Amino acid sequence: MPSDILPLPVTARPCVPVVDRHFRRFPPAAGREEISRICRLVRQLTAEMLLLTGERPAVRRDRRRSECHIRQIAMYVCHVQLGIPMSDIGPCFGRDRTTVGHACQVVEDRRDEPAFDEFVAALERLAGSIFNAVKGVRDE
Repeated sequence: MPSDILPLPVTARPCVPVVDRHFRRFPPAAGREEISRICRLVRQLTAEMLLLTGERPAVRRDRRRSECHIRQIAMYVCHVQLGIPMSDIGPCFGRDRTTVGHACQVVEDRRDEPAFDEFVAALERLAGSIFNAVKGVRDE
């Protein structure tokens, strides 16, 4: 009888933050912790920059497309601007290296649009400035 089945208590349910759901698929290896942190920051930076450009907040039916778009741009910036190998980027986003390659191809194809190219170029400059400054502090 269905009424005999009790739901799990709240404390027994797994608690995974929604923001990190793409990053939990593959546990980070010892050497990937820093790369995983960089990928998360680039993804967050991409999302914030899209909000600054005036893109409307995603409604429910468009949320998946919007998240995919943000993830593709973040993967592209991580690979092209920061020089992280595709095989290291993939697990950070819970994806395979071939998916990272596809994301880079999609972003490259869209860079023919002047507004999108300007946005990605600004994001690349910003990410490069941030992470080169952090790298310089660590090298000293």
